[in-house]
Amino acid sequence: QLQLVESGGDMVQPGGSLRLSCAASGFILERYAVGWFREVPGKAREGVACISRNALGTYYTDSVKGRFTISRDSAKNTVNLQMNSLNPEDTAVYYCAGDREAYASICSLTTSTYEDWGQGTQVTVSP
Repeated sequence: QLQLVESGGDMVQPGGSLRLSCAASGFILERYAVGWFREVPGKAREGVACISRNALGTYYTDSVKGRFTISRDSAKNTVNLQMNSLNPEDTAVYYCAGDREAYASICSLTTSTYEDWGQGTQVTVSP
């Protein structure tokens, strides 16, 4: 089982930026499609962004397109989520997840396609 740990969550003012990191241990993260998801109490977990195994495919939910960027840092065996222009609606617990069986060039924002999940990191956007 892939072990994933999220980091970088914090409290930030509207308009600010954060960078979340998803670190893998025991396996090469490049062999997994990786998604970032977020969860607000009382609502279903939402797919935010994902990156394909070969990094040729990246996908974003409409509400974050143009503000968030997902990328791989192979040297650190991580996948990062750069979040700019944050607003209060971005407040959530953010999770990363890995999909070992994904096609090379695509990824999914559907939670059921991912096998391994981190514990989450809290992002709070508030004045």
